[in-house]
Amino acid sequence: MLSVRALNRATLARQLLLAREPITVTEAVGRLCGMQAQEPKPPYLGLWTRLDGFQASDLHSALHDRSLVRATMMRATLHLVTGDDYTAFRTTMQPMLDTALRVLGDRAENLDVPKVVQVARALFERGPRTFNEARALLQEEFPDVNDRALGYAVRLCVPLVMVPTEDRWGFPRNSQFTLADAWLGADPSPGPAIDELLLRYLAAYGPASAADAQTWSGLSATAEAWERLRPRLRVFTDDKGRELFDLPDAPRPDEDVPAPARFLPEFDSLVLAHADRRRVIADAHRPSLTTKNLRVRAVFLWDGFAHGVWETEYKRRVATLRLRPFEPLPRAAIDELTTEGESLLRFLEPEAREAVVSFVEGD
Repeated sequence: MLSVRALNRATLARQLLLAREPITVTEAVGRLCGMQAQEPKPPYLGLWTRLDGFQASDLHSALHDRSLVRATMMRATLHLVTGDDYTAFRTTMQPMLDTALRVLGDRAENLDVPKVVQVARALFERGPRTFNEARALLQEEFPDVNDRALGYAVRLCVPLVMVPTEDRWGFPRNSQFTLADAWLGADPSPGPAIDELLLRYLAAYGPASAADAQTWSGLSATAEAWERLRPRLRVFTDDKGRELFDLPDAPRPDEDVPAPARFLPEFDSLVLAHADRRRVIADAHRPSLTTKNLRVRAVFLWDGFAHGVWETEYKRRVATLRLRPFEPLPRAAIDELTTEGESLLRFLEPEAREAVVSFVEGD
């Protein structure tokens, strides 16, 4: 049986959060099996908090040399993944992406997905486009179909990647997309690779249950894969008797191993990758994780667990970091978080003449 603290330390070790590691950004994103990237900035912060000596230019370079791509993947959301992983796992995601089309409801009236995919591929073969441009052209071809339904179908059913620019965080607000096979010089693997995907998930987030893996990936039909993999895995239980799978040689540090103060960005996959998230955040605090408009807040870790949310402000060359703890923090936590927070502000706002870390109450 593995305690919640033991699961916490095992997951932190795999998430590069017990110590900053001296590896490349591409190696890191591969080990993490992708990073959620609904917005372009969070992966920069997520890598800064995990890698020794990380510079924003490191991620810029990896995006431009195409070793990393930003594209729709797990849970039908934008992720930063390695080009190799995109090629290997994009086809595995397609059943989940097809199912995600159901959210269109009545807006899908008259939507012929195969025809839309065919026309959309032809549009993108002529060059990169923003989705505003693509929707307008598709609307001309399919005037009786909701334009948002057309765009959503293309996002989910045509393998596309976002085209990086020289913007500070790699992408402008209205980014262009292009065909993944043209960008990467390789077609997505023709068949599903569910077994390999689940093994990679365990390497990045394990030990974990089948429900945890489903929450992370969005894939529902994984029971047969787990049974195929069972002879290759170690099996544990958690404090509630649930079955947890893991790789035999994966790190499982002692639960008393020190965990440093760390700042996770908005939408960080660590706080979204399990059905039971107590290994990162207490159930009582989960409602504070998401805003009314479904943004996933940035959290800070102390002793390995999420103890509050944070935000920054930059005015008149003063960079301010505001921490909002879920509960009162001990003095040691305040000291550690202040030191780490000052480093965070220096990364975010290198031109600031002053960096201020403050602790405030409430939302």
